Amino acid sequence: MKLTRLLAILLILAGTAQAQPSKLSSADKTLLTAYDDSLKLLSQKMVFSENPAERFRADSSFVRVLMRALKTPYSYYFPFDSMNVAKLYSPDSAFRIFTWQLKKDEYVLIQKGVIQMNTKDGALVRHPLFDYSMYTPRPLDSVRTAKNWIGAIYYKAVVKEHKGKKYYTLLGFDDFTVNSNKKWMEVMHFDETGQPVFGGPFISFKEDSIKKPTQFRYSVEYKKEAKTYFNYDPDLDLIIVDHLISESDEPEKKFTYVPDGDYEAFKWKEGQWVHVDKIFNQKLKDGEFPQESLLYDENGNADESKLEEHSNKNTNKKGTTNPQPVKKTTPTPAPVPPKKKTGGGAQK
Repeated sequence: MKLTRLLAILLILAGTAQAQPSKLSSADKTLLTAYDDSLKLLSQKMVFSENPAERFRADSSFVRVLMRALKTPYSYYFPFDSMNVAKLYSPDSAFRIFTWQLKKDEYVLIQKGVIQMNTKDGALVRHPLFDYSMYTPRPLDSVRTAKNWIGAIYYKAVVKEHKGKKYYTLLGFDDFTVNSNKKWMEVMHFDETGQPVFGGPFISFKEDSIKKPTQFRYSVEYKKEAKTYFNYDPDLDLIIVDHLISESDEPEKKFTYVPDGDYEAFKWKEGQWVHVDKIFNQKLKDGEFPQESLLYDENGNADESKLEEHSNKNTNKKGTTNPQPVKKTTPTPAPVPPKKKTGGGAQK
């Protein structure tokens, strides 16, 4: 999938909630609109430029301008709708997250982001996120901070409570390699000092017939062309995930994984997302696929009318799991090295 098409989809998916009524003054709105215009141009270069040096220069300028803009009192209430980055509000409007990716070349992409808190006095409280993925060989077994975050472009947030504490589950996309993508489930909370904490013993397989160790976060890796469902269903109160198999019977090669028509899920239970082996008794018929494929036409291109429709449903906190046609897959390409190198640094 081309980067431009991918980002268009993620920007729509990320609009899952709206900020509260604005407290911005007219003068600050005018100032932020000017910032937004600059951020639009910079983000276009950052994402779409064919020149790597120009992308990096634009990213550096984008970060500086965004930080200046966010310092404006009550900037949380300004939508920043013009930027080519993903923006996701927590369901309780406690914070919002901006995430984007910076492409060095076909093999190296870096996720970047910042969390902006919704403060009562309008002052800026923000947490920049630094992608540490390329430096860790074991991303599933560690608690992390904003300084060693496992990068993703977030498109869904779910809030749950356990023993009076709020936990925010973030679902995100990672354009992982030339041949494969990843999707992540990350449980975040804020510690006693207000700092974000990513991960913990939240992913349980204790109800599976074959037990697996508890994980600190969860991910699936799959073939680039496969449209893989990984989202929260508010009606079922489940995070539903396509069950994946190797289409070439090579389970060690994750870039061959595609959906087989079955679904797994995770249910929130006693402070953990507990894995459910199978949630439906019937498989989909050949050629059928759930909601995410509505974002594409029969040729696999982004369908703008469907993107708008899906965005409206997200804004209203509605969803559907109706099966839809899926794009045909293409022959499996040769494996390539992952964009995020394993090793090269100790976990923190």
